Amino acid sequence: MEKSRQNIAIEQRLTQRLTQQQLRFVKMLEMNAPELDEEVEREMEANPALEAVDADTIHDSDPSALRSPLSAFHPSLSTDFSEMPMADSAPSLYDSLLSQLGQLHLDPDVLTAARFIVGNLDSNGRLQRDPAYLVNDLAFSEGVDLPQSVMDRGLAAVRTLEPHGVGAVSLADCLSMQLEYLPPSQTRDDALRILNEQYEAFSMLHTHLLVSRLRISQERVDAAIDLIRTLNPKPGASIDSASAATNTIIPDVIIDTSGEEPVITLNNRIPELRISETFSQAETDMKKRMEKLKDNADRDFILNRYNDARDFIRTLQLRQQAMMSVVTAIVKLQREYFDTEDIYRLRPMMIKDIEKLTGQDASVISRCTANKYAALPWGILPLRFFFSDTVGDNAGEEDTDALTNRKIEAEIRRVVDAEDKKHPLSDEKITQLLTDDGINISRRTVAKYRDRLSIPPARLRKQI
Repeated sequence: MEKSRQNIAIEQRLTQRLTQQQLRFVKMLEMNAPELDEEVEREMEANPALEAVDADTIHDSDPSALRSPLSAFHPSLSTDFSEMPMADSAPSLYDSLLSQLGQLHLDPDVLTAARFIVGNLDSNGRLQRDPAYLVNDLAFSEGVDLPQSVMDRGLAAVRTLEPHGVGAVSLADCLSMQLEYLPPSQTRDDALRILNEQYEAFSMLHTHLLVSRLRISQERVDAAIDLIRTLNPKPGASIDSASAATNTIIPDVIIDTSGEEPVITLNNRIPELRISETFSQAETDMKKRMEKLKDNADRDFILNRYNDARDFIRTLQLRQQAMMSVVTAIVKLQREYFDTEDIYRLRPMMIKDIEKLTGQDASVISRCTANKYAALPWGILPLRFFFSDTVGDNAGEEDTDALTNRKIEAEIRRVVDAEDKKHPLSDEKITQLLTDDGINISRRTVAKYRDRLSIPPARLRKQI
């Protein structure tokens, strides 16, 4: 009976250890380069069994010692850590919203949904993804199944956060949300009616239509429009703008395309790690004397620190290997883009494509690419930049010429930049020009991507 109890206890401890290691792996995957550097530094300070290998003695050390990958600096970059740009300590929009969510005392499932929604907001605080698809997105990327009602409650919670307007699904929705928080007044109510009932007429500045359709005076229309113009169309940007000038994005990976084959390196300041020889030898000695030291506190201290150091190194290795695997797959699938720097060479690519190529779980891939950046010779881009859905008539087909949302954005930007600013193009005209070029998308799609690019409608682009 006693032996059975011991076996159960041992099994429980092993299960707990594996669970803790898995949780740490997930946490490491979510860290960006500076955060991972800080985590390694904290662990080395907290655990005396963990130490950095002296570069001069690497070849003399025990070859069986567990080690993390070597520091992955690009050869052309300075390895003087004091010169590396550091991210601003001011909280980001993401951090600010998560902090506010933590104070709402939401049900666990609602909090999970709200956090997922926050992670899907763009830098302006806008939810570009249709809320109806978020349930499937969460199930696919995180493996969490929640009913639509819970996702709706999560979105409602996000829409209560500050700055007011975050969580909006459109510009009109964003402005309306801000008006709802203003003290009630006739002007505010008129502004809400304009946005909710006659937004298209408002966007075209057809004030005569607003007067006739809403049956209010020109003076009231003018006052309502003046109030709307005081609102912030990009509320999320107000959080990050204070630190935008000093906040330097530190890339997580560096992709060198100067040679025949792209070279990928992980941009970390992580030294090569190993278990301290003192602890390694002590652990070996403890195993030999285990029966005599069952209640020895020193033994427990040494074994715990040894196991923690071993698990940390293994988890760090897994994290770095996962990152390298995912980025390598991205480069392979988007090779034409990396060879040409031509955005039109981007092919439709989703998480499931990386999953097929790497064998990594979708949730791992999602965490490896969320809020992480790649440094290229022509700039720093988010890893999510390389993912895009198929758009238009080719959607869902295995077609190398299929349009991606990046190509659509680039085409709309090209057309608008070339337009006569005294006679800007309407969405209908942009749609027709794209159709003439063989890009078959709807006017609604043009309007959606124009709005995503923060390009105003034609009447607001007109220059006299």
